Amino acid sequence: MNFVKRAGLSLWSRRGRTLITLCTFLVISVMVLAGVMIKDATARAKHEAKRSVGAEVNLEMDLKSLGAGGALVAPQISAAVVDELGASPLVQKYTYSMFDRGVVKGGTELVTGGVDAAASGMGPDGTPTVGVLDSALLPDFRSGNFELLSGAHLTAADKDKHLLLIEERLARKNGLKTGDKITLGAHEGKATADFTVAGIYRDPRPSSEPEPEHFVNPANMLYASVGGFAGLNAPADGSLQVRKATFLLSDADDLGRFEEEAERIAGSALDGFALTTNDKAIRQMTGPLNSISSTAAVAMWLIGIAGAAVLALLVNLAVKQRRKEYGVLLAMGEKKGKLIAQQALEIVTVAALAIGLSSLFTQSLTQSAGQSLLGREAAAARHKLDSWQPPAPGSTGIDQGIDPDDKPVENADPIDSIDVRLDLAALATVGGVGLGLGLLATAVPAASVLRLTPRTILTKGK
Repeated sequence: MNFVKRAGLSLWSRRGRTLITLCTFLVISVMVLAGVMIKDATARAKHEAKRSVGAEVNLEMDLKSLGAGGALVAPQISAAVVDELGASPLVQKYTYSMFDRGVVKGGTELVTGGVDAAASGMGPDGTPTVGVLDSALLPDFRSGNFELLSGAHLTAADKDKHLLLIEERLARKNGLKTGDKITLGAHEGKATADFTVAGIYRDPRPSSEPEPEHFVNPANMLYASVGGFAGLNAPADGSLQVRKATFLLSDADDLGRFEEEAERIAGSALDGFALTTNDKAIRQMTGPLNSISSTAAVAMWLIGIAGAAVLALLVNLAVKQRRKEYGVLLAMGEKKGKLIAQQALEIVTVAALAIGLSSLFTQSLTQSAGQSLLGREAAAARHKLDSWQPPAPGSTGIDQGIDPDDKPVENADPIDSIDVRLDLAALATVGGVGLGLGLLATAVPAASVLRLTPRTILTKGK
């Protein structure tokens, strides 16, 4: 009788033991398969989140280098260099900005009653102005903190035009609407230019709360097309210099490549600047995914190790119980290799059946369990975000135990759903793990028995 037939008869005659082994393999297969599918599902969800959000790289002044060599002047970089970086195929959109003061002329009045003009370093007819290439990429607009009420954003196509975005309180006080003109003068010299109101936006901060970066009345903040505004205070060589830039990458996985490309293109022009990545939105969205992925991995390993230990004990017990059978077969001239092959075939058959059964229901089971677990994690993350309170106006929040960096990113809700899929790669992984455990559990006890002679096996019993 060949060993394949003997393996089939052995499994059938020992149905109780076969069933126990099958259940053990089934538990291992389900847990490993569930862990693999959750890992794959969370990886897909993270990738989609990265692609939807992109990655924000900020080119800003390096505070560590400020003051080096006794210089306290904020660095500037040529807009032409930034344009070259923005032309990279890795960049989806980009913007840059410069801050200066404009002198409002022609009867336009600033909003008063808020932050004192003297405290902001401005005169009675001056207002802080940010020249910007693409206003839609400003953090407050991207997060939804600022709302564009009418008109359109400033874009790269408007770079050299004379356009403005003004806050609704300034517009209301002066009866301005989109299409109207505001005359701005240089803060030094006599240059003036008429700017057209391209849009009116809303800043929710009260006039009494200073704009955090420039410490001015937020109602008087102007955003201008960068080239047109720079023309009021043009440098002697006529080149446009900017102080910060933002690059929105198409894929967050390209962060490292972009940093290398920036170093290659800009070189020494980056002196005094630092490239920093802002992946806070992605981390906020994928936090629950990381949690369930870790939980699934721990559960998979614990159940897998425990199941493997039980499986090893079962196989070891089975091999020892069959010592006499092995002794008789060896005495009849059967080769030891075929006996080991028979035992391995029995294990492989049970393992294959368990893997096949697990593939029938593990996907739906994992989808339900993973969705429930992710829902709880997402709800907890959302509650933590909703409970965050900003520091009091004029306070850094440090004395209140509040870290401003913990402020939630708007429109970046934690992901609360995953799509679990069963694919051939997952089945191959489970198959490899299951068969590997089975063969290892078989080889060790079988080798310990089959190294003996038939006479020793038959005469010494168990």
